[in-house]
Amino acid sequence: MTDTVLSVDKLSAYYGNLCAIRDVTFDVARGETVCVIGPNGAGKTTLLKAISGTLAKTTGVLRYRGEPATGVAPESRVARGLIHVPEGRQVFTSMTVEENLEMGAYSRHGHGSTLKADVEDALKLFPRLLERRKQLAGTLSGGEQQMLAMARAAMGKPQLLMLDEPSMGLAPLVVAEIYKQVQALRAQGVTILLVEQNAKIALKNSDRALVIASGEIRHHAKSADLLKDGSISGLVFGH
Repeated sequence: MTDTVLSVDKLSAYYGNLCAIRDVTFDVARGETVCVIGPNGAGKTTLLKAISGTLAKTTGVLRYRGEPATGVAPESRVARGLIHVPEGRQVFTSMTVEENLEMGAYSRHGHGSTLKADVEDALKLFPRLLERRKQLAGTLSGGEQQMLAMARAAMGKPQLLMLDEPSMGLAPLVVAEIYKQVQALRAQGVTILLVEQNAKIALKNSDRALVIASGEIRHHAKSADLLKDGSISGLVFGH
């Protein structure tokens, strides 16, 4: 097995004729957490969508776990453990918490015998969900929906977990709970690609950072170094 989980080479993505990201190139190593930071509209969310295969028009080359991923259907990427928790959570609001979790395992053919145990493990990630397992997801708070989206992703047994703005719109105590589980997943060896508008949180919870602006990677560094580096604060914090 290669030590590089994800290799992105000159990836560009388009909305119609508008180029949203251009010639993005980087690698993510096994067990590493890489954050992507930058101002609003920089292309962070577009990058994750391009990697997960949910954008219709992209160019460049993707390799995932040593094999080509360019042109591979999104559901096939999920089945291979490339799991995307999108911005806005996108839980199934008319289904219960437990049913949402079961949907997270839809691509794992032949694993029905372990489904019940996996649901229990996913619920333990966020004890608050244990009390709400029969509750409709649409009645949860924003923070609880984010917890559910992450727990549902865990049901897919991610090899690479992509998180898009997990702290958006949440109270500090809820954000702390979310990132406690991000750290737990890191400790389990899950490779993470993290997009965050809150650069300080992202840098504190990652090994390496990519700074993106106007659809291009402008800088990359160790997260700890970038936290101390005021010279590029305009790119990182958007001012």
